[in-house]
Amino acid sequence: MNCLQHLLKEPPIVGSRSMRRPSPLNLAMVRGGSRRSNTVKTATGASTSSAESSALEPGAEKSDSYSTNMTQAMGAVLTYRHELGMNYNFICPDLIVGSCLQSPLDVDKLREIGVKTVFCLQQDPDLEYFGVDISAIQDYCLECKDIEHCREEVRDFDAFDLRLRLPAVISKLYKLASRNGGITYIHCTAGLGRAPAVALAYMFWILGYDLNEGHRLLQSKRPSFPKLEAIKLATADILTGLSKNCITLKWKNGSCSSVEISGLDIGWGQKIPLAYDKEKRAWFLERELPEGRYEYKYVVDGNWLCNEHEMKTKPNADGHVNNYIQVSRDDTSVEEQEMRERLTGQNPALTKEERLMIREYLEQYSEQ
Repeated sequence: MNCLQHLLKEPPIVGSRSMRRPSPLNLAMVRGGSRRSNTVKTATGASTSSAESSALEPGAEKSDSYSTNMTQAMGAVLTYRHELGMNYNFICPDLIVGSCLQSPLDVDKLREIGVKTVFCLQQDPDLEYFGVDISAIQDYCLECKDIEHCREEVRDFDAFDLRLRLPAVISKLYKLASRNGGITYIHCTAGLGRAPAVALAYMFWILGYDLNEGHRLLQSKRPSFPKLEAIKLATADILTGLSKNCITLKWKNGSCSSVEISGLDIGWGQKIPLAYDKEKRAWFLERELPEGRYEYKYVVDGNWLCNEHEMKTKPNADGHVNNYIQVSRDDTSVEEQEMRERLTGQNPALTKEERLMIREYLEQYSEQ
């Protein structure tokens, strides 16, 4: 099946009745699969010379720190060595997933194998952390005239942001690849989370793969950790509508000096303070959330704790337990609820009609 062959800002999200708004892995062991065996780069950065690698060695400490953060945030042991240079794998004949470009030299490497679109998902903090000059890369692409650089930012390690951003991101990818042809290179920082997720969503929504089928293909080419739940929820949001419900969380303890929550829709790298009610002698948080299941944890005077009076997850592989809440929409019809349950279940598959509806939605999408 050819990739990105027929690709072609925000319209309503389409519903069935109306239109509405929307085992440990060490990257150094990954090998690429491609129709061009002489151009496949291993994830150790085979595209980087030994001299270049030596010059980049001082960045090893930052790579270690990033890999640690990535492992903690993604729930899987992942390793990224920025100092070894850009690495990538062909997923389909004209779709590549890889790590970030580090200099204009990487642009030339991609041009040599037929890349016409570089699709960057990084935010400014990602670039600043490893000292990547994105302006130099973008300017060089403009000078070359035969390759286009596009940036659609998604927060790192944040499945909720990925869920909300996917329609806009895939819409842009769809239109660019259609216009530019050739090979499309999708990257985030390490090419292990955001980029594989975007590629997989594209394969699911546009290229005709079932989600699990596309995931197996992706893993066979580039072992990675795309957030499947975010893709499932984004799919259901498009087809049934995106609405929010207000939830209230409570920590009953008047003796502590501060209570915060991490997780929910903000990710594990941020915290939201709860407000203290003197009369009720408890801490409260009210927040609007779209439909879905959200895990979170309280941070009480700096200590990460579960609320024993709220629902808790089973221990994960590391033995960690979190609180969670299931948010549902009040006015959901039986038809929409059944569709959402199917699309967020273990084996989601789109009908021809649903895939056509998603494609039409992406073609109309316009970000303000």
